[in-house]
Amino acid sequence: MKELVILLLFVSIWVIVGGFVCCQRPAVVNIGAIFTFDSVIGKAAKPAMEAAVSDVNNDSRIRTKLNLLMDDVNSSVFLGTIDAFQLIEKEVVAIIGPQVSGIAHMISSIANGLQVPLISYAATDPTLSALQFPFFVRTTQSDSYQMAAMADLVDFFRWKEVIVVGVDDDYGRNGIAALEEELNKKMAKISYKLMLCNQLDESEVMDKLSKSKLLGSRVYVVHVNPDPKLRIFTVAQKLQMMTDTYTWLATDWLSATLDSFPPTKKTSLGFLQGVVGLRQHTPDSSQKRAFMSRWKRMQQKGSASSELNTYGLQAYDTVWLVAYAIDRFLDEHKNITFSPNSKIRHMKISGLQIEKLKVFTGGNDLRDIVLQTNFTGLSGQIQFNQDRNVFSGGYDVLNIDGVSIRTVGYWSHAAGFSLSPPDARKGKQDSNCCLDQMLDNITWPGGKSKTPRGWVIAVDERPLRIGVPNRASFTDFVTEVHVSHKIRGYCIDVFLKALELVPYHVPYMFQPFGNGRSNPKSDDLVKMVAADVFDAAVGDIAIVTNRTKIVDFSQPYASTGLVIVAPIRNSKSSAWVFLKPFTAEMWCVTAASFVMIAVVIWVLEHRVNDDFRGPPRRQLVTMFM
Repeated sequence: MKELVILLLFVSIWVIVGGFVCCQRPAVVNIGAIFTFDSVIGKAAKPAMEAAVSDVNNDSRIRTKLNLLMDDVNSSVFLGTIDAFQLIEKEVVAIIGPQVSGIAHMISSIANGLQVPLISYAATDPTLSALQFPFFVRTTQSDSYQMAAMADLVDFFRWKEVIVVGVDDDYGRNGIAALEEELNKKMAKISYKLMLCNQLDESEVMDKLSKSKLLGSRVYVVHVNPDPKLRIFTVAQKLQMMTDTYTWLATDWLSATLDSFPPTKKTSLGFLQGVVGLRQHTPDSSQKRAFMSRWKRMQQKGSASSELNTYGLQAYDTVWLVAYAIDRFLDEHKNITFSPNSKIRHMKISGLQIEKLKVFTGGNDLRDIVLQTNFTGLSGQIQFNQDRNVFSGGYDVLNIDGVSIRTVGYWSHAAGFSLSPPDARKGKQDSNCCLDQMLDNITWPGGKSKTPRGWVIAVDERPLRIGVPNRASFTDFVTEVHVSHKIRGYCIDVFLKALELVPYHVPYMFQPFGNGRSNPKSDDLVKMVAADVFDAAVGDIAIVTNRTKIVDFSQPYASTGLVIVAPIRNSKSSAWVFLKPFTAEMWCVTAASFVMIAVVIWVLEHRVNDDFRGPPRRQLVTMFM
């Protein structure tokens, strides 16, 4: 009996202690970070996240401290997948990153299966917002917003065709697809796509840019990964494509790259003159200015190796977002637990030990808390929409002018382009805001201030087919010289003079219509223009109604020579001249109408009106009166 009591007491104590341990709030929580350390974004994100973890752990408001486990994936989808499994094996409750959209696609599937929120500050691929990836949350702006801004920029300068230079991966293809969709809304289009490998091999870039010079469009939109070597523009300069006949627009990869350069390197950007780019807008604040000063001290100490860019600010805010969410999660659920996955528990895969992976049982709740979190960070307001993306804060429009980088305006989804930042105009939009689109003066390639036309006649463009009547008579208007087979005449001279007023070269070729022995029918020539046999026709073609229904005519430049001949009779003026148009027949008809009206009145009034009675003579007088 004594042994039974001791056993029951031991079991009770074990249950109580076990329950206490299970309900105890952890002092430290593991979170993971997957990104490429030695990259433009990674060099800013790594020290920024380390600084954020330090601030969180020193903040008395945050009761649970963070242990940040960082892995370098070196821009490899394969390494990113392995690192994700290794982090989840260490029971992280959230993963920050990755920065590469292709890796985000792969890891999002892992996050779905093990219910670990994946929070990226740099993966901008619009398709990551699909319902396929419910655990993917984005603290940077989706490229769907950026491409809307780029399409508005193209439309602002009235360009209708662009050539896109992009990388052939998820980030490039899906971003360009979003741009194509937005351009279609503006009645513009992508005329050609130059898809490059991720490594941006200079020989490949040179080959494809050289081929694009044969095309007509001269507006280039560059959407690649941040490249500190700026190889696209270096090659373009070698190919003499940074002149005033070209226009270069860049997505925010360029601003992220340039913002990461030290001041000494920014003085050698002359070859980028005239490039226009976008940068994610981050409102100015005392908090941001303080962190910029702190970043300078971090550089002096060696803990930060590059300048701070927008993605560094967003990486800092992402750590705070996770900290706020975990702290609230533990207030509500008290503890963090993992459970074996029933689908993989019995899998026996030699050497992989995949059965050790556990599901974060509170993953759904933590993700929901993340999406409900709302605070102001270094990059602005952190608040999420229904697509699990942070609300768009707009974009800065940048222009590189010599060695300086100027902000020439701002773009927001609600108001379009303006000279004032979106946060300054918040709450001030009216119904006419989208009509007042403004940007500051822009310096274009070649140092020109005039907006480039954006296109030229392509080298291999088919010349205009100009049909001309090969007449047998009235040859002064237009004819074909039989000896030289040249087309000449008054109409040809007018056409050539009009071409001189066109500010660009227009290739054309004259094609005679007719045998030269008899005059061809102008109706047949006009119908051939309408049927696209000829692009236009030049000649003495009369403008008549049936022809104007199928083609457009220029303004007449020769008189028809038709006149109307009419006799002139001199007659004396008289006060009774107004009676001349009245003929005898007209007077008879008028008199007959009076008699008819008089008879009708007499018939109606005779029986009831005494004035219409009496002798016949009296009745006749009354009727005519």
